[in-house]
Amino acid sequence: MNAPAPISRAALPELALAALGAVTAAVQPFSDLALPAAVAALRAEPEPGDRALARLADALGLSDAELMAAALILAAETDAEAARAVAEAQAPLGGSRPLAGLAARCFQALGATPEGLAAGRAAAAGLIVPGDEPAALPERSLSIPLPVVSALRGGPLAPPGARRLAETRLALPEATLASAAGRGAAMAGTPGLVIRAGARAEGLRLASVALRAAGLAGAEVPADAPPPAGLGPWLLASGLAPVYSPALAAGESWSPPALAGYAGPWVALAGSEGLVEADPPPVDWTPPALSTGERARLWRGAGLAPDDALRAAQGFRQGPARIAEVAAGARARAQARGADAPGWEDLRLAAAGGAAGLAPAARLVPGSPSDAALVLPAALREAMAALVARARVRDRLHLGLGPAAAARPRTGLAALFSGESGTGKTLAASWFAARLGLPLYRADLAALTSKWIGETEKNLDGLFTAAARADAVLLFDEADALFAARTDVGDAHDRHANAQTNYLLQRIESFEGVAILASNNRERFDPAFTRRLDAILDFPMPEAPARAALWRAHLGEACAVPAAEIDALAIGADLAGGHIRNAVFAAAARAAAAERGIETADLWQGIAEEYAKLGRPAPARIAPRARGGGR
Repeated sequence: MNAPAPISRAALPELALAALGAVTAAVQPFSDLALPAAVAALRAEPEPGDRALARLADALGLSDAELMAAALILAAETDAEAARAVAEAQAPLGGSRPLAGLAARCFQALGATPEGLAAGRAAAAGLIVPGDEPAALPERSLSIPLPVVSALRGGPLAPPGARRLAETRLALPEATLASAAGRGAAMAGTPGLVIRAGARAEGLRLASVALRAAGLAGAEVPADAPPPAGLGPWLLASGLAPVYSPALAAGESWSPPALAGYAGPWVALAGSEGLVEADPPPVDWTPPALSTGERARLWRGAGLAPDDALRAAQGFRQGPARIAEVAAGARARAQARGADAPGWEDLRLAAAGGAAGLAPAARLVPGSPSDAALVLPAALREAMAALVARARVRDRLHLGLGPAAAARPRTGLAALFSGESGTGKTLAASWFAARLGLPLYRADLAALTSKWIGETEKNLDGLFTAAARADAVLLFDEADALFAARTDVGDAHDRHANAQTNYLLQRIESFEGVAILASNNRERFDPAFTRRLDAILDFPMPEAPARAALWRAHLGEACAVPAAEIDALAIGADLAGGHIRNAVFAAAARAAAAERGIETADLWQGIAEEYAKLGRPAPARIAPRARGGGR
C-alpha cells in the first residue's frame, strides 16, 4: 500500500480537494491523526478566505466531517476545476456535486458517514442539502443553497423573498437614535425587538441602528411565508439579522418563524395594534413622539428657514418620515416657481396636498374654504375657532398641568359635528383643516367595513395609523353607522357589532391625530363616546338672517339680484346651506343656458326643485313666483 499523502497547511477547500485526490489516486487516505489535526489547525486559525465558513461551522456546531464536506461542496460550486475533479472521481454515477458516499470516503478519518452528512446538523440547518435523486443515500448528491454559497464568498445573492436593508438617511432625533442603539446593544440577552414606529421608513431606520449596535446588519424577511431554504445559514454567513413586518390588527398575534440554524437577534416592525409573541418575550418599544423643538430641527435640516421651521413645528404634528415627505414636496414646488428655497406657502400646499397610505380607505376632500364661505351663528363660529386653537397646541396641553393630567396626556383630538343634512358640517370640517394647513380625508365606510370578523378593525387601524403619521384630519361622515350604541347580545351578529364598537372606543381614545365625526342624529351614538370626544358642536338649521348670508355667500358680489329679493328668499324658503347651494347651481345652469345672468325667477325655480326633492310642498309665498316667475 502506498504511503499516506502528506498534509500541508492548506485552506479548507484545498484540504478537501487533497482528500478527494487521495481517494481517487488509490493511495492510502489520510491517517486517523493527520487529517483531524490539519482540520483543527484550520478551524483555530482559518485562512482569510475560510473565515466565513469557519465562523458558520462554529455557529451551527458542525462536526469536522460536516465542515470538510461543506468545504468540498463549496469548492465544486465555485471552481470549475474542482467541479471536474469531483465529476471524474465519481464517474459514471454522479455529476459535479459530490455524492454522500464519496464525501464520506474522503473524510472517513473524521468519522464521516453518508447518514451523518445527509441528516446531521449541517443538513438540519439547511447548509447541506441532499439531492432528491431516486437513488440510495450514498449515491445522492450534496449541495449548498446558492445564496449561502454567495454569502460565503462575499456575494450579493439573497434567498427568495429576502433582501438586505438599504441604507437610509432619514433624519431622526439623536435621542431616539441613541435609544434604538441602547436596545440593540441589549439584544444579546433578549434577541427580539418589536419597534412600533409611526411610519415604515422610521421603523427600518431604527432597526438598522439597533442591529448595528448589536454588530449586525438587517435583512427584510417575509413575516407570514415559509422561510426559504438556507435562510438561517445565509443570515449567519452574511452577518445579518431578520427584520419582519407582520400586518397585525387588534386582537391578532404573531410569532417569528423558526429559522433552522439561526437563534440570533431579530426585529419586528409592527403597528400600534396586535401582539408579538416569542420565547423569550421580545422587548416592545414605541419610539416617543417628536417634541416641538425636535420637529423644528428636522424642518430646518430639510431646508426651511428658521421662522418657517418653527411655525411648521408648532402647526404640524408630524413624524420624521412625513416631515421628509412634505419637505421634498415643498422643495419641488419652490423649484417649479424658480425659488432657491421653499417658503411657507410651498410647505402649506405640500402638507395639504395629501398623504400616501390613506387611500382607498379614505379620500382627499379638496378645497380651502375662506372665512366668508363659512356662514355660522356667532356662538358656533367661536366654538370652531376654539377647536382650531386647541388642535394647534394639542401635543403640549399637558405641560404645566398636575400629575393626573400628565400621567395620561392626550395628543389627539376628536369632535362631533351634529346637525341636519346641509347645515354645513362638511364645509366646517374643510374650513377647520384649512386653518390648520392639514389635508382633510373623508373615510370611505364601504371600503372600511367587512362582513369578515376582525377585518373592519384591521382596516380601521390601518386608516388611523396612516392618518396619524400624515397628520391628516379624518372626517367620518354619517359616523353613527360606525359609532352606534351597543345593543343587548342576541346573536353572533350582535357580538360582532359590539366588539367593533368596543374597538372604536379604544382606538378613538388612543388616536394621536384629529378626527371629526359628522352625524344627523347624535342620539344614535354610544354614550361611552361622549367622554372620549373633546368637543360636540351642534349645527342648527339657519334662521332667516343666516339664510340671507348663505344666499349672498353663494351668489357672490357680481350677482345682479337685488338685496331685497335675496332677503325675501331667505325669509320664505326654510332651507339649509346645502340646499341653498343646490338651488344656486341650478339657477346658474338655467341662466348659462339662456346666456344671461342669474335672475330672481331662476332662484325661485331652484328653490321649488329643492322642496320637491325633500318631498315638501313649497310655501305659499314661493309657489306663485316659482310657477310664473318674473323679476
